[in-house]
Amino acid sequence: MRLTRYTDYAMRVLLYVGAQDSERLSPISEISRAYGISQNHLMKVVNDLVNAGYLESVRGRFGGVRLARPAAKINVGAVVRHTEEGFDLVDCGSCIIAPACGLTGALAEALAAFMRVLDGYSLADLLQKRQAFAALFGIEDSATAA
Repeated sequence: MRLTRYTDYAMRVLLYVGAQDSERLSPISEISRAYGISQNHLMKVVNDLVNAGYLESVRGRFGGVRLARPAAKINVGAVVRHTEEGFDLVDCGSCIIAPACGLTGALAEALAAFMRVLDGYSLADLLQKRQAFAALFGIEDSATAA
C-alpha cells in the first residue's frame, strides 16, 4: 500500500506540531522550512486538519497551529482514513475475472490488517522520542530548557 503525499504531509505536520510545547503555536512557514515543503501545499493540509479537529489555528501576526487535543487522543489510523480518498489497491470492479478471483478478498484482508496496525498507534506513540524531534528541528523544548 502506498499512501498519498497529502497523507505524508498531514502526518509530518502533526509530528512537527506534536513535538512542540503544547501551548506553542507553529507558523505554517516554519513547518514548511523545517521539511522543505511548499508553504502553499501545507496551507491546504493544515486547513483540512483544522477543520477535522486535529489542529487548532490562531490567526494573526503571532499566529500558527497547535494540536487541538492531546497527542494520545489522535489516532494514526483515523488520520490516514481522513486524508486518503480511497483504499482500492487495484481496480477489481472493472475486471472481467473479479467474480471468480480470490485476489479481491486477499487484498481486502491485507488492507484491513494494515489499517488495524495503524489503529494501534496514537500520535503520542510516534512522538516517544520527542526530544530527538525537537533537536532535529532546532526547537527549544521548554521542558528541558528550564
